[in-house]
Amino acid sequence: MTDEILTFLARQHPYDALSEATRAEVAAASTWIDLDADAPVYALGTNLTGLYVIASGQVRITDGDGTILSLLASGNSFGERGLLRDGRAATTAVTQDPTRLLHLPADLFHRLHGEDATFRAFFARGRSAPEAPRPSDLSATRVADLMVRDPIAVAGDVTVIAAAQMMQARKISCLCITEGTRLIGLVTLRDLVGRALAEGIAGDTPLSQIMTRDPITLPPEATGTDVLHLMAERHMGHVPIVARDRLLGIVTQTDLTRFQSATSAGLVAEAAQATDVEGLAAATARLPQMLAQLVAAGHRHDTVTRAVTDVADVVTRRLLALGEAQLGPAPGRYLWLACGSQGRREQTGVSDQDNVLILEDGLPDEALPWFDALARFVSDGLNACGYIYCPGDMMATNPRWTMPVSAWRDTFAAWIATPSKEAQMLASVMFDLRPIGGDMGLFDGLHAETLAQASGNSIFTAHMATNALSHAPPLGMLRGFATIRSGEHRKTIDLKLSGVVPVVDLARMYALQSAGEAVATRDRLTAAIDAGAVSASGGRDLLDAYDLIADTRLAHQARQIRMGHAPDNFLAPSSLSEFERSHLRDAFVVVKRMQSALMQGRGLLG
Repeated sequence: MTDEILTFLARQHPYDALSEATRAEVAAASTWIDLDADAPVYALGTNLTGLYVIASGQVRITDGDGTILSLLASGNSFGERGLLRDGRAATTAVTQDPTRLLHLPADLFHRLHGEDATFRAFFARGRSAPEAPRPSDLSATRVADLMVRDPIAVAGDVTVIAAAQMMQARKISCLCITEGTRLIGLVTLRDLVGRALAEGIAGDTPLSQIMTRDPITLPPEATGTDVLHLMAERHMGHVPIVARDRLLGIVTQTDLTRFQSATSAGLVAEAAQATDVEGLAAATARLPQMLAQLVAAGHRHDTVTRAVTDVADVVTRRLLALGEAQLGPAPGRYLWLACGSQGRREQTGVSDQDNVLILEDGLPDEALPWFDALARFVSDGLNACGYIYCPGDMMATNPRWTMPVSAWRDTFAAWIATPSKEAQMLASVMFDLRPIGGDMGLFDGLHAETLAQASGNSIFTAHMATNALSHAPPLGMLRGFATIRSGEHRKTIDLKLSGVVPVVDLARMYALQSAGEAVATRDRLTAAIDAGAVSASGGRDLLDAYDLIADTRLAHQARQIRMGHAPDNFLAPSSLSEFERSHLRDAFVVVKRMQSALMQGRGLLG
């Protein structure tokens, strides 16, 4: 029996990463449990005796109301959430089919979790702990995330003149010389000048006669600092990246310069000094690279999105200044505000613009065209900088979203008093407003006053709660994920609408229930835990789930950017490892459970 368990464990992560002695100890202490269909494994709130791993069959996981949260299959573990909290089951588990389970005793689970980093990482539910101090981004970034992939490679018999023409046409500074996939040499522009042109070598000379043979290379796991040091020591401008004799990419001095210039501080400084829209667009064109390098350096999602949003804020303020310079002094006080992801400081590599304009009361009608012109100038400028026009026309260019402060106050009050479906949607925008540029005094008290009115209206909060449940996590019954069934994004999941947005909506509801003024989703979740709007255990689970989903979304976008593609929110689950799929699915289960709790009017998870 122990040998059978050993064979099973050797095929399952994280047990395959344990030492042979430890795995043998686990096998000796564990037991098989064979159950018929519809047999209970444990019930919500009962004491857990250990961890369960499914060897065959399926297990149905439900919450306290009997709502099916997931259907687990072979290789999945369950029970760890309760074990890592208070030892009591956080769900109910019942077999769906005849099922064989491996049972690991609770004390053994806790010991492995405390002693083995790989085991502990497998059962981690997010990265909500504060980030540790990091070295510079360059030293923390692998060259695999810096290099140009699939560089231009030619055979050694290509002539000097053909090589020069090729490099000029493609605007590149070197050619890799290969035999099959193996790198045998490198030719740079400096080689063409110094070894061919200066020496009077004929144009039909093969590159094999002037190339640098067997150039120094680095593996993909090397860091950016390794490249920098190698270039400085050997006076090199190009470093090929090779693994197992296969050419993977190349890093140039230009790549390092571009990397180091695409920092949030560098982009903010460039945007703040731009003299026209074209200068601003040149700065924001490097935003995708900044996002990719921040992700590659291991920064958590809220650090990355805050840096990306900071650039958008500066670009907006600079456009306001350029607009005033072009249109003349403002005929009255105004305030430009962002809503949506910019309002929450959660912009990623895919962001449209959402903005409104608050004007001071009592402006004469003849002053309004100036603000219309300013709104158009700024909105057009944002679009030119990559922040595309809002598909729903939630922009200050729409007269509906440019009003005096008293009109805004009346509008907010009307939405709260008559919570129609449209009012619910618009109210969710209202709660995410954040001032960007202009007279900040126009917003003083408005947000807090409106939040207090909304939180005190039980009918409005009930409608908002319903609205918060309109986006469901992409959980399927049998295959793990409910993917998009047709169209361009078939077999993918939308990490924005089905992943991040459900948590954003929940966090906004918690803020509404507790009248909290935080705007960022993570800040709202933390404040909700502190205020008791959500239980500490449920809130921590949701916080960890949000971190995992948001980190996965950014990692997906960074991967697309490195491959030269435009980033989007559509992830194919098949592109993830089994480890990643398992934890992402668990995160969606937490979100669904918290939605269920809100739907039942509890707003918490015990």
